[in-house]
Amino acid sequence: MDTAEVILSVLVVVIIIVSLLSNVLVLICFLYNPEIRKQVPGLFNLNLTFCNLLLTVSNMPLTLVGLVSKAQPGGDGFCQIVGFLETFLSTNSMLSMAALSIDRWIAVVFPLRYHSKMRHKDAAFVLGYTWAHSMSFSTVAACLSWVGYHRLYASCTLSNPRASSRTQFVVFTIFFHSFTFLLSFIVLCVTYLKVLKVARFHCKRIDVITMQTLVLLVDIHPSVRQRCLEEQKRRRQRATRKISTFIGTFMLCFAPYVITRIVELFPAVPINPHWGIVSKCLAYSKAACDPFVYSLLRHQYKKTCTDIINKLLKRSSLNASGRRHESQVNSIPTVE
Repeated sequence: MDTAEVILSVLVVVIIIVSLLSNVLVLICFLYNPEIRKQVPGLFNLNLTFCNLLLTVSNMPLTLVGLVSKAQPGGDGFCQIVGFLETFLSTNSMLSMAALSIDRWIAVVFPLRYHSKMRHKDAAFVLGYTWAHSMSFSTVAACLSWVGYHRLYASCTLSNPRASSRTQFVVFTIFFHSFTFLLSFIVLCVTYLKVLKVARFHCKRIDVITMQTLVLLVDIHPSVRQRCLEEQKRRRQRATRKISTFIGTFMLCFAPYVITRIVELFPAVPINPHWGIVSKCLAYSKAACDPFVYSLLRHQYKKTCTDIINKLLKRSSLNASGRRHESQVNSIPTVE
């Protein structure tokens, strides 16, 4: 292995560890807090976490094995099953992100009608579509033997070793990425930009009220006035930063891999083998980013994590004090 391959192997290991720990933590918060389970977005987050965990334990380690050994991990049948899972899980996770953006759009743009427009059965219907969509593309690829070990990405994924069906594979690949990556990206942009527009409108209204209040309060201290103005600026930047994070991480992680898969369809264009692994690592890194982007940085999940840690520390301190008390009792001499 050369230096680049060693660095990429370490990167895959880091992605596996971060993805596993963060997604397990999201799952623990979901099971621990009943309020999170009652919320409709919790179902979309649960589905996204489920896909990320399966991808982490099934595909990422085999990619690491393929990168280190420079050979296919397991037999052809095993690799086809893993490739089927990779296609299904990656598609399902992209559509889950699109579903979360639709949920946020309805909540912000139609706040008074949110509970009637997005109920648990509506969320279940949306999740049913994501599963059917993902399963259809994965099944077609598996039935036509278009999944297997791909040396460029050192993983079991979409691959077509037969020259006889190259045209059909090209059409399928373009169609597949158009209705997964491109569709999800369009939904993310349309919904989150509408959310940003509404958020800026509300911020502008709040800013007008705040400025009117500051004008009326003539004797207000300059430091208080300055803090109010700084809070206005932070409020405007917060909404833009969140929307940029949602769309930016999606593009940064998935776009290089999807573009590489499209460019790969044209044999005249050479692709660096190290770049193939890098693009795959970027796609895998989305599974490590999602818990922080969609869950763990939110106040409700932070509070749940704090409650769990406090409960564990309290229990450990009670056990420690109980053991000390028991040892003190045992150390008291008895008269026989």
